[in-house]
Amino acid sequence: MRYVAAYLLASLGNNNVTEDDIKKILSSAGVDVDEAKLSSVFKELDGKSLEDVLAAGHQKLASVPSGGGGGAPAAGGAPAAAGGAAEAKAPEPEPEEESEEEDMGFGLFD
Repeated sequence: MRYVAAYLLASLGNNNVTEDDIKKILSSAGVDVDEAKLSSVFKELDGKSLEDVLAAGHQKLASVPSGGGGGAPAAGGAPAAAGGAAEAKAPEPEPEEESEEEDMGFGLFD
């Protein structure tokens, strides 16, 4: 993943990304470069445009389940104002209701 991220970063300022570009980026972050993995990334991306690769990845991610069950949104889910002008206020806790259950004098694990 680090090699792909470095490739994307290098491609922002340069259309002809080389392995040396990736090595410079990773070494500046203190990451050792695995030549085999770096070669593999360049082999997979050879002759492909980044736009096409990203679009294909986006389509693949669309089919991945995200674990959402369509439940109710979280409390206090109103988005903050643009630019961070408004501070988010934590919702106040609801008062506890008195239990109508009768204490029978023993616990569940007694």
